[in-house]
Amino acid sequence: MTVALVPGVFADVIGQDEAVTVLARAAAAAGRIVAGEPVQPGEMTHAWLFTGPPGSGRSVAARAFAAALQCPRGGCGECNECHTTLAGTHADVRIVAPEGVWISVNEMRSLVLRAASSPSGGRWQIVLIEDADRLHERASNALLKAIEEPTDRTVFLLCAPSAHPDDVSVTIRSRSRVVPLRMPSAEAVAGLLMRRNDVDETTARWAASVAQGHVGRALRLARDPDAQARRRAVLAIPRSLTGIAACYNAAAALIAASNEEAAAATETQNADEKAALERALGAGGTGKGAAAATRGTVGQIKDLEKKQKSRTTRVQRDALDRALVDLAAFYRDVLMVRLGASVPLVHIDVEEMVRAAAARWEPESILRRIEAVLKCRTALDENVKPLIAIEALMVTLFEG
Repeated sequence: MTVALVPGVFADVIGQDEAVTVLARAAAAAGRIVAGEPVQPGEMTHAWLFTGPPGSGRSVAARAFAAALQCPRGGCGECNECHTTLAGTHADVRIVAPEGVWISVNEMRSLVLRAASSPSGGRWQIVLIEDADRLHERASNALLKAIEEPTDRTVFLLCAPSAHPDDVSVTIRSRSRVVPLRMPSAEAVAGLLMRRNDVDETTARWAASVAQGHVGRALRLARDPDAQARRRAVLAIPRSLTGIAACYNAAAALIAASNEEAAAATETQNADEKAALERALGAGGTGKGAAAATRGTVGQIKDLEKKQKSRTTRVQRDALDRALVDLAAFYRDVLMVRLGASVPLVHIDVEEMVRAAAARWEPESILRRIEAVLKCRTALDENVKPLIAIEALMVTLFEG
């Protein structure tokens, strides 16, 4: 393979030209290794760490790189290896995404054990961890041992917000090659939505702007009326804070909305998983011994329900975080207008409300509100009860 094959599987890795060049060259070196040809030291390594803020395309870049490693042509985007890897069905590519708040040690040990086997396709055995910052401490230790003692044809691809010790252990970071990603521009995101998802230009540009470069959220906003309604409700919060009682009402409404969103996103999956487990355990059987076969299964169902509860909690926290990001961007827009900065607004569709707020608030007050939103995000990350954290935020936003 040569770098000339780019974009291929890297077509959807937008706004990351430097990273794509590095990954394409590494995939070319990996192809030479498979062919038994010599490569220069450092051209290809067994552990990679993709870093960047949410929405920067960490997992997209990691999947594309995995496809390039499995592809005989280094990422053509057309062969079976490319298609199955990008679809998450390749036999030698295991993709780990946390179902709950954390990735457990048992799950990681199982994956590490399987990853140590020889690849069935003769190329690479790949483990892709989409949220490495959610590795439980013991799970992180299990992964570290595998990275420290890798097999010849195993590659670990980790995705995390940053290489900071709060996200990834120092030891794992030191044994991985870091691929930093930046948020793609609104223009790049809009172009992707138009090209890949057939979104009209006006909607694509609006969604790309208000999503602040987050491709997944931009697509949801472009196509999902419920997502649009939730955003409008969040942006109405600053205007609704007319007193302390209103602050508590706004907090309760935001928590309720995030709970409803989490329930809607997980309800069907939870029901299907429970039904499948019950069938596997013999539920509904009428033959001889069916009752005995189902005895002792309560523990397995409770384990599933615990896992599902953790997943719902994660989805709720993600929904709250999206709301807080929208709020922070609103106050950022207000500050830019108040200071007369010649920069484009994020929330271009509520400019009138932004300018009205800018006329009322002093810059110091706006900065305190932005800081309060950021502190609330930190509090939620540190497992402060959501209602308490959001109530405190609303009071601060009201008082300025």
